[in-house]
Amino acid sequence: MGEPKVFTYEVQVRWGDSDRLGHVNNTRFVEYMQEARIHFLTTELAAAGARPGAMVVRKMDVEFLRIITDHSGPLKVDVSVQHLGTSSYTIRHVVTDRSGAVCGTGDALLVAFDVKTERSRPLSDAERAGLERYLAPITTG
Repeated sequence: MGEPKVFTYEVQVRWGDSDRLGHVNNTRFVEYMQEARIHFLTTELAAAGARPGAMVVRKMDVEFLRIITDHSGPLKVDVSVQHLGTSSYTIRHVVTDRSGAVCGTGDALLVAFDVKTERSRPLSDAERAGLERYLAPITTG
């Protein structure tokens, strides 16, 4: 399977992302993560020969570690796969500012979705192969 990879996506801090104090609103963290995740899924699964099927976010946990300001960008969002199941997988997002400081992390549990039946579906072999390339090794201790 080879060494797992991390997908990196750059996001600009946009003028409308912050409040009057120049702090980026926490909801924007989730938007930055979503933007990186969508880019990851569309480019990396396509590179693995998969046409990404419908996916839904079932759960998302975000930890805000450091404020982002108007001058923090460009931001880097690293994306990796933490868990891979039959029809679901967990993606980890790590947001760092221009100095390399980690500003936040987030885990999103995604479920492959059949739009006709409105139920979960198994991941295709091609989707699984694309995700496995970014699967983080399991560590203990």
